[in-house]
Amino acid sequence: MSQAIEDLHMPILKRSGAGGATVRVERCPRRLRGRLGPETVFDTTRALVPFEDGHLPVYYLPVEDVRADLLEPSERRTTCPRKGEASYRSIRVGDRVVADAAWRYERPIEECPDISGYTAFYWNALDSWWEEDDEVFVHPRDPYHRVDVLRSSRNVRVEIDGEPLAESDRPLLLFETGLPTRYYLPRADVRLDLLQASRTTSSCPYKGMASYLSARVGGTLHDDVAWSYERPIPECAKVEQAICFFNERVDLTVDGVPRERPVSPWSRRQDGA
Repeated sequence: MSQAIEDLHMPILKRSGAGGATVRVERCPRRLRGRLGPETVFDTTRALVPFEDGHLPVYYLPVEDVRADLLEPSERRTTCPRKGEASYRSIRVGDRVVADAAWRYERPIEECPDISGYTAFYWNALDSWWEEDDEVFVHPRDPYHRVDVLRSSRNVRVEIDGEPLAESDRPLLLFETGLPTRYYLPRADVRLDLLQASRTTSSCPYKGMASYLSARVGGTLHDDVAWSYERPIPECAKVEQAICFFNERVDLTVDGVPRERPVSPWSRRQDGA
């Protein structure tokens, strides 16, 4: 039998499976709800959040707090070396079916904390997720993931191919766990005549919905080199309307010192693909 979760106020740390990968389980104190169409699929204040090396956090909901009448068995099975074999369920709401939307480890392996009484859902399988009465997007917010926005008087200059795109002595520096420092610049300090709106958008669970900007320099269009949160979530209100350039795609100088372009998921491939 796997380790029972007796004190949900304390994290449980176990080592399991492949290469000693870690699975840590913690209690989530927030009220969580998930909706599909007009139906609330689950409503709980007793969720767990397993944290696994190399994976985003996932909400695991007590089976008692999930609408069993909306779930249908699936033949799908998968095996995780850290947790064991997972069985799947589909969701049916009226004529709408989302196949293999939920999974459960009914017999987790010995090394895994006991999550046998919990069900998890793919984020995109539901129409909306709610923490208390706030809708949340993309994935659960990691309580150990910080986003700090600090006002600064450092000089920040942005160029592409020698053409200045922006320069400011009043940037907002955004420090986010595990990511390069981002420099958000007031629009008044940005060459808006060289920028044009892109159709690209993205969502961040910590900041909100971003819209993107491309730069035309010397007849060349550089796609999606900058972004802006025009209506950020309240926790990140300082960056509202400011413009941030990808460190990975521009030449960035801070206090007269050129910064190397970091390698990250937002770096462009050098082979032109």
